[in-house]
This record gives sequence, C-alpha cells and structure tokens, in this order.
Amino acid sequence: MTSAVTDIRTVFSRELRPTLRQPFTIIISMVQPLVFLGLFAPLLPDTGGSALQWFVPGIVVMSALFAASMTGSNLLMEAQTGSHERSLVTPLRRSALLIGRALKEVVPIFAQATLIIAVSVPFGFRFDPSGAVLGMLILGTFSVGLGALSYSLALASKNQDWLFWTVQQTVLFPLLLLAGMLLPIDGGPGWLRAAARFNPLTYVVDAERALFDGEVWAATTVTGALAAVAVCALGLTVGVRAMRRDA
Repeated sequence: MTSAVTDIRTVFSRELRPTLRQPFTIIISMVQPLVFLGLFAPLLPDTGGSALQWFVPGIVVMSALFAASMTGSNLLMEAQTGSHERSLVTPLRRSALLIGRALKEVVPIFAQATLIIAVSVPFGFRFDPSGAVLGMLILGTFSVGLGALSYSLALASKNQDWLFWTVQQTVLFPLLLLAGMLLPIDGGPGWLRAAARFNPLTYVVDAERALFDGEVWAATTVTGALAAVAVCALGLTVGVRAMRRDA
C-alpha cells in the first residue's frame, strides 16, 4: 500500500509540475465559463438575487466538466511524442499512472472554481463556506472518475485522434444540457425530465446548489455524493483496466 501511494504521488507531482510552471493556462481555460456567466445569467429571472445563487454553482460544475472530459487529450499528445510509451517501461504501477493523472486534474478544477466564485461575489453571489468546501470535495470526486474515463477513451483512440474528440463532444453536451446547468429543466417536457434523472451529473449539480446555500444535510447532497462516488468508481475501474491492457 505504501509503495502504491508513493507511485501515485510520483505521477501526480510529475503531471502537476507543468501546470504550476504555467498557471496562466488555468486563467485561459476560464474564458468559456466566464462568457457563459456573463451572457446567460442576465437572461435568468432574478428574484431577490436568486439567479446567481442558482447559476454560479452550475457554472462551477460546467468548468469541471469541460476540464475533466478533455484530460485524455494530454495522453493523446504523449502517445504521439512517445512519452507515454516511455512511462510504461518504468517500475511504476499501471494503476498509479492513471490515478495520479486523474487526481492531478482536481487541482486546476479547484483553482478555476475559486476564481469563478471570486468573480461572482462582487455581483451579489453569496455562499456558505463549509457547504462550498464539501461541494468541492464531491465535485473533485466526480472529476477524478470523469478524468479516468477520458483517459480510457484516449487509450482506445490513441491512433485515431478524431475518435476521441467525436465521442467527447457527443457525450459532453447532452450531459451538460440534461443536468440543467444553464437553464432549469423543471418546466421541460416529460421525456426531457426523465432523461435528466438518468444523468448522474444532474444529482451533482443539485448537490452543489444545495451545499453552496448551506443545505449540508439536504437529501440532494446525499444523492449528489452517491452519484459522484459511483462515477469515480466506474471511471477508475475502467481506466485501470484500460491502462493495464495498454501496457
């Protein structure tokens, strides 16, 4: 167990180092979430400042969704340059190669979330600190699982880059829209609400909104945490198996 943790820490630090050397990339990646925040929030009905309270947690989840789903592109680049093949001949555990990479993605996701919240507070957004911390832990858990699935997709399509981007974009936007991040789906047709119930991201978004409002013990918090853990377990299981087969 100690050796496994050491391997994961080694991969984590190796993957995180380029991000720390170029933190400006985190700011660049925030452009899209901030555009959505600036253009969509004014279109929502605002009752006593409730629009931002509803919308900002969704934008935080959206930034994590975009970041985690695209992590496999880094692996594609490494496969093209031969860096990935060189890592496979190291004595590191194959599971550590995936888990360390997936955990690394949590750091820029947390940084982006902090910046989004900081930008929103001057415009009236308020949040409960303890609930926000718990919400970020749930979001981090979900992001690890989604990142692992993204790496699995990259391994399956490393000789066909177009396949990775086709599947990623095809899955990304239905997940985003069905989770009700940008617009509420409560008033949508029955088939749309039924489809949203099968989307694990729906429960994560609902949990984030409840937690940012300080509803730590709400039922939506529990269901959101369970959905995040389920995605994390699925992603790591699929990802570790894919990494071992690739080795």
